[in-house]
Amino acid sequence: MFRSRVSGIGSYLPEKVLTNQDLEKMVETSDQWIVERTGIERRHIAAEGEATSDLCLQASRRALEDAGLKPEDIDMIVVGTVSGDRQMPSTACYLQSKLGCRNIVAFDLNAACSGFIYGVSIADQFIRTGMYKNVLVVGAEVLHRFVNYQDRETCILFGDAAGAWVLSRAQDGDKQVIASTHLHADGDLADLLTLPGGGSAMPQSQYVIDNKLNYVSMRGREIFKNAVRTMALCCKEALEHNQVPPENVDWIVPHQANKRIIEAVADQFKFPMERVIVYLQETGNTSAASIPVAFDWAVKNGKIKRGQTILLTAFGAGLTSGSILLRY
Repeated sequence: MFRSRVSGIGSYLPEKVLTNQDLEKMVETSDQWIVERTGIERRHIAAEGEATSDLCLQASRRALEDAGLKPEDIDMIVVGTVSGDRQMPSTACYLQSKLGCRNIVAFDLNAACSGFIYGVSIADQFIRTGMYKNVLVVGAEVLHRFVNYQDRETCILFGDAAGAWVLSRAQDGDKQVIASTHLHADGDLADLLTLPGGGSAMPQSQYVIDNKLNYVSMRGREIFKNAVRTMALCCKEALEHNQVPPENVDWIVPHQANKRIIEAVADQFKFPMERVIVYLQETGNTSAASIPVAFDWAVKNGKIKRGQTILLTAFGAGLTSGSILLRY
């Protein structure tokens, strides 16, 4: 069995910014109310005509450059997204074309906000078994197009972004590898966070549009409770599996959904917030893009460094959840 390492990272935030003050003019809310309850101050919004694959392309180019690789070096592309360019074909296929990759496997996966964790885990398995050497994993969303800006519970939360990692086969003796990945889903809680219309259960129709069923629907209190529970359990699972005490972890990079959720998860392990990466004030909840975007920001700002032990954790609609322990 081989091991995989993170050889390159990159991210992309669209230029347009939607601030809390902008939202005050659109819905009954306030900057103070949003910041106190979520920690979010602004979020980035894709420009008109800018698709999810376009965000993927920018983040992927930066990750490839960081890894010192070319598109033709990539053996597989995995894109985690719930807001792809189209229902079919996959956004990964559009990305493959835009990058100019070889005739390689490319597919999307839908694990919502846990999508990037799921994608990295899948890439890790392909590398471990020796099938592939270099895998591009992208988490990307253009969620603002699926948000009802008359619903203050959801419209304050979501933004657009893309984050990408290149995972490569590690050399023998390399310590900077992925230690383990852990994935879960609890479909009994699927209706807590959903986009009701547009699928086979409720195809797009005038009824769907009139009743705003083509927008994200969320039961916030239940999501908060289950988010804290599932992310804490996933962190515990990763630490126990690798026999690593919390004090040996340099940084936790959680899904950037809500600052109070992040604080509650850290409190479960008495883990100091000074060693938790928080970037949601700038991005809002970018779903599958959230972790790689925050990770890239932390590296570029000198927080996360090579050789450090990092714990990633996420939850998402489904309800999905997962964790990854790695040495970067």
